[in-house]
Amino acid sequence: MRIAVYCSAKDAIPEEYLQLGDALGRWIGEHGYTLLYGGATGGLMTRVSDAAKTAGAFVVGVIPPRIIAAGRQAENCDNLIMVANMSERKQIIRSNSDVIVCLPGSYGTLDEMMDATSSGIVGEHHKPIYALNYKGFYEPLKQQIKLMEQLRFIPAQQSCKPFFVDTLEELYEKIINLKL
Repeated sequence: MRIAVYCSAKDAIPEEYLQLGDALGRWIGEHGYTLLYGGATGGLMTRVSDAAKTAGAFVVGVIPPRIIAAGRQAENCDNLIMVANMSERKQIIRSNSDVIVCLPGSYGTLDEMMDATSSGIVGEHHKPIYALNYKGFYEPLKQQIKLMEQLRFIPAQQSCKPFFVDTLEELYEKIINLKL
């Protein structure tokens, strides 16, 4: 199984979040899965990819030139795919994955989650999207989605939406039970 992981690239986040990245990466590797991610260094990106690689995962990074020019290219990728820009990066990661996981993050993570959701809504893919709502990280987003549903900006029956899970164990169970 090929697991796309979107997450923070910031180092100055609380250690407990970085440990989530370690645990997820280790689990991906221990299960013989492939990790697809942004191919950059920093924060959860480094922790997930290093732990996955150490545990035996095949690691695929997808990176645009601006991140390479900033000196943030990861060195742990088995396959590093160079792309023209961030839009192409999202498309390549999404297209080559079986499931999408969103850990806590910032604007980029939210952008990737919403891009995966909106592209799924228009039928570009049928992949599950899981967001780890660790310690309520995504509660405000869940409330915004609920408001958009109540006001009918989002239909009650959606063809694609992020599923929020509260623990890594719940995430692991969802992934293991996928029917691909």
